[in-house]
Amino acid sequence: MSTSEPVNVRLLDREYTVGCTPEQRDGLLAAAKLLDNKMREIRGSNRMAAVDRIAVLAALNIAHEFLQVRPDTHRERDIAHSLGMLNRRLDDLLEQSSG
Repeated sequence: MSTSEPVNVRLLDREYTVGCTPEQRDGLLAAAKLLDNKMREIRGSNRMAAVDRIAVLAALNIAHEFLQVRPDTHRERDIAHSLGMLNRRLDDLLEQSSG
């Protein structure tokens, strides 16, 4: 079993450290890049929005896009699981940015 290692990601010019296994590193970096791009897109339309609001809107947009391409099998369980993971990641990021 692989152990968790710290990985630094940048979202809207802020750096966050997230733990993941070496096998998950590339996926995490790709997800961070997607989220950063979506957050920049949202911020571009409203420069005064708070970072936490931008993060929530980006997460909702990505979740919506994800659900549009995902097959309907076990949909409710998958949605609950995905939203739970997004909420935990968002909580971690917001905790780091306020700390």
